Amino acid sequence: MLRLIQLELQKLWLNRTSKVLIFISFILPLFIVLISSFKIPFFGYFTLELGEYGLFNFPLIWHLVTFFASQFKFFFAIVVVSMIGNEYSNKTLKQNLIDGLSKREFILSKFYTISFFSLVSTLIIAIMTLCIGFFYSSYTEFGIVTRDLEFLVGYFVKLVGFFSLCLFFGMLAKRSAFALAFLFVLYCLEWIAYGIIWKFSTEELATNIQNFFPLKSMYKLIDVPFLRIAATVVPDNKELIHDYAVHFHEVAIVLGWTAVFIFLSYRLLKKRDL
Repeated sequence: MLRLIQLELQKLWLNRTSKVLIFISFILPLFIVLISSFKIPFFGYFTLELGEYGLFNFPLIWHLVTFFASQFKFFFAIVVVSMIGNEYSNKTLKQNLIDGLSKREFILSKFYTISFFSLVSTLIIAIMTLCIGFFYSSYTEFGIVTRDLEFLVGYFVKLVGFFSLCLFFGMLAKRSAFALAFLFVLYCLEWIAYGIIWKFSTEELATNIQNFFPLKSMYKLIDVPFLRIAATVVPDNKELIHDYAVHFHEVAIVLGWTAVFIFLSYRLLKKRDL
């Protein structure tokens, strides 16, 4: 495993564009720290400071930070599809196979690298969240701090699943631009399918089925936290009561899609004439 990861890291390090995109994908989530310290004046009447309103209290902060940090995953997605595009354009894929790397090892090297960067990103988010939380949170008891840590698991699985999808599209298209276009096409197809199912059944059934779709299942891992934030402000409003937890079946669905994408990537490479 380490040999395959080192091989991929060496390729990425030699590519200037990949280095810049990786740097951006790791740095951008840190802007959440800056946002947490913003003081926004409103015409001199009062100053809005986000940390003063309990937004960064434990355990809510785990949900809040992982949700917003996951929105920056598209930068590393470009790196993933570029990894494949460069393999074809630079003929390094064929050279790796000539040098003794099997097709199975080639796909595993990509998957291991995806998992490695997802793990590093998760650790950065965990450390950043702890720093913000201990600075702003009114609750620092161990039991409260460690509650909702499943959002870190959801964040990691979400990244691995999404990047595995990008890997499959990269293998399918061989070109970065086309691979990213496939993401948009898949997004549209999922909503078209949702609309068709809703037309011939019910909204509830359509939603339940849509939650099994690749992009939607990844998105559902970490729900939008705005209603949860509102619930902390108005705790007696029953309309805001919702289950925001990361559930095992949601994780299992994304892991299932991850396995499918890696398997399909391998099958494509195995059957393709290089």
